[in-house]
Amino acid sequence: EIYRRINGQLWLDLEQGLTTRDELRLTRFSQLFAAIAGERPAPDAAAFSRAYLETLGNCADLMPGAASLLDALRGRFNLALITNGFANVQRSRLSRSGLAPYFDPVVISDEVGVAKPDPRIFDISLARMGQPPPSEVLMIGDSLTSDIAGAVAYGIDACWYNPAGRAADLDLAIRYEIRALSELLSILA
Repeated sequence: EIYRRINGQLWLDLEQGLTTRDELRLTRFSQLFAAIAGERPAPDAAAFSRAYLETLGNCADLMPGAASLLDALRGRFNLALITNGFANVQRSRLSRSGLAPYFDPVVISDEVGVAKPDPRIFDISLARMGQPPPSEVLMIGDSLTSDIAGAVAYGIDACWYNPAGRAADLDLAIRYEIRALSELLSILA
């Protein structure tokens, strides 16, 4: 819980331009270790971060229904992936999951230099998609502050993937909300 709180706040800070990706990589673990170390010496945050990101890149667990949903959407829609994650982790996970062939383009903030909700990442993404009108695009995401807020501000309809049924704590024009990925099929029908 301590890590989730620290990590979540640092990702929000990154979205708002209050920290950098390099600071996030290190700070989340140095803050965690400071919070839990007590009398013991804290582990090396930089070494731990490197090991953590390598291990994370080796994980490719899918959300329930992800592969079958993508199979159903393939050929019917152009699917793009926009992520604020670290490039080495995201590329590895995408490859290991077997989902890479479904997405073109894949836009990773670490590679393009801007992160959601910054409108420039949507400019880049739409350009790489061949400039579809924003009115013909649907952003599906689980983060209100980056995915949904960014899409709404850009003029793209948004679908909030909210499996836990959390209350929206931001005043956003969310067009759709789903709790299971399979619900997308009826929305896109």
